[in-house]
Amino acid sequence: MPDPVEPSGSAPPLLIACALGIEEFALRTGDHSGARGQVTVLRTGMGPVCAERALRAACGDGPLREAAVIASGFCAGLAPGMHPGDLVVADRTRLATAHTPCTATELLVKAVSRALPGRTVHTGLLAGTDHVVRGHERTELRATGAIAADMESAATLSSALSAGRRPVAAVRVVVDAPEHELVRIGTVRGGISAFRVLRAVLPAFFEWHRSLLLPRR
Repeated sequence: MPDPVEPSGSAPPLLIACALGIEEFALRTGDHSGARGQVTVLRTGMGPVCAERALRAACGDGPLREAAVIASGFCAGLAPGMHPGDLVVADRTRLATAHTPCTATELLVKAVSRALPGRTVHTGLLAGTDHVVRGHERTELRATGAIAADMESAATLSSALSAGRRPVAAVRVVVDAPEHELVRIGTVRGGISAFRVLRAVLPAFFEWHRSLLLPRR
């Protein structure tokens, strides 16, 4: 079961989903002082099947059935010029041919830029895959319009919405890119800046979540 982090107030919950232990550690140990309501960090396990299973269970009956959902963690950058530590804020995700639009992307981009001034923030399509992207696959995915890829975000958001209408978003930190390809995902543990960036982006998630509670004009 997911473990909530310091609930406060009566706002609808926020569920932050990630796949890896190092991602979970970053998201749990970052600054939660700006959180409104219950915040749950859920480690789903790697891959779209695990993400789908975890989100359907978490967002079914229970305290998270109306939670806003953010898919977060690391990703592969697809565009030339991307660097480890860059941020990707999806305006939509894609799994196979199914697209999931994200909620209040422009607001989230501004919040991310405020949380991490000076960091490059990319916005666009985040593609879902069932394996780590290598070599020519980057070019092929880029040709379809995607700017980044990971294995869980698209499945996370589509599964969350299948369990009920809710705000959804995806924010990822680039760990490798066309000119900076990792040999293996474990290299992330070697001190790459992506961990610090992921930990530092949390205030932007809470700002986005708080904004959803404001009346729309």
